Amino acid sequence: MGQEENRKAEALRQEVSALAEELAEKLEDGKLKDMFRQCFVSTAATTARFLPEGRAYVITGDIEAMWLRDSSAQVAHYLPYLKRSPMLRELVRGLLIQQMDFICIDPYANAFNQEPNGRCFEKDETETSPWIWERKYEVDSLCYPVRLLAQYRRATGDDSIFGDRTKEALEKIVTLWEAQQRHWECAEYSFVRRNCPASDTLSNGGKGSPCAYTGMTWSGFRPSDDACMYGYLIPANFFAAGVLEYVADFAGEIYRDEELAARANRLSGEILEGIRTHGITQVEGLGPVYAYETDGMGHYNLMDDANVPSLLSLPWLEAPGVEEEIYQNTRKFVLSGGNPYYFEGKAACGIGSPHTPRGYIWHIALTMQGLTSKSREEREALLRTLTETDAGLGLMHEGFDADCPEKFTREWFAWANSLFALFVMEHRGLLT
Repeated sequence: MGQEENRKAEALRQEVSALAEELAEKLEDGKLKDMFRQCFVSTAATTARFLPEGRAYVITGDIEAMWLRDSSAQVAHYLPYLKRSPMLRELVRGLLIQQMDFICIDPYANAFNQEPNGRCFEKDETETSPWIWERKYEVDSLCYPVRLLAQYRRATGDDSIFGDRTKEALEKIVTLWEAQQRHWECAEYSFVRRNCPASDTLSNGGKGSPCAYTGMTWSGFRPSDDACMYGYLIPANFFAAGVLEYVADFAGEIYRDEELAARANRLSGEILEGIRTHGITQVEGLGPVYAYETDGMGHYNLMDDANVPSLLSLPWLEAPGVEEEIYQNTRKFVLSGGNPYYFEGKAACGIGSPHTPRGYIWHIALTMQGLTSKSREEREALLRTLTETDAGLGLMHEGFDADCPEKFTREWFAWANSLFALFVMEHRGLLT
């Protein structure tokens, strides 16, 4: 970073630290207060970089690259303070500029380098460029920046970010999702990784498992970066349907592009109809539930993953078309032993992921359970679990052993820290 970028980074740290102190003073519990401070400042203090030309780059933590999904989620708890904090506003605005640019470079990529240096996770068999750290195509990677764009606009009223590059990115997203409604007829994307677990690559020469047309849009990988069992990932499609409503608003209100608005609205409707027709199945004793994945040919994957978008997270994502009765049935299922990734141990119970060792619960899943719960008692219990499973470090992790929280993955994982801070802010009334 140059001198000006270093100055901005220091100003950001100071503003965020002062804000953390102000908010923490409203908390009474000493450990919770200390954890909140550390988690609140984590993104700004350890992962955010200002770049020339008003851009910003946000790494995940212990991995040097920037994920479109993670970087968006890492600033979620800062959004209420964009008017108060000039540097937070500059950070989010700069992040959006960078995200839109990355989407224009390659909308199929999930993670990018700060500069075109050719660094990557693995030399995969897929189209790539020196900008790309990884090219696992995930629907949610395109959802998150658009949602952040809507949140930024709502918080600041700043429409100046809606330039030609942003419109190009929005058009690329709609075009890609339309093409991937018919994935097996579309030759645009394939992905093969050699000498790896099956979850790190796509079967059938990089095309994934067969699927039929449903109206939904196909995803190669989950938000965990693990390959989908079946290509229609229901929580990601719900997320996409909502994001397309934002795109339609931007197209009509800002760009006066009625054609793009109509395409976005039509695609959103087709996705939701696809979910209603193909994404719901029956579980004995519960009734109708949302499947995690389907292929449109009668096969369903009944589970939920800790990573967001998840079935559990649908209310937090403000996903349109979610039927409350079916969601509540689904919530009961995914928070039970019926979900193969729901674990109960001596220290905690909650949702984990095939991405981490069996029996490991994710802090992200616990905070999302809290953010979507209507029960104050449940939220309090979850907050206690979160503060008791930090392994004494005052920070959130990726996954931890349900019997022994001192065993965990990823000590430096800013996304989990941000969601914990947001949960504390919402549950303890720090936003009022």
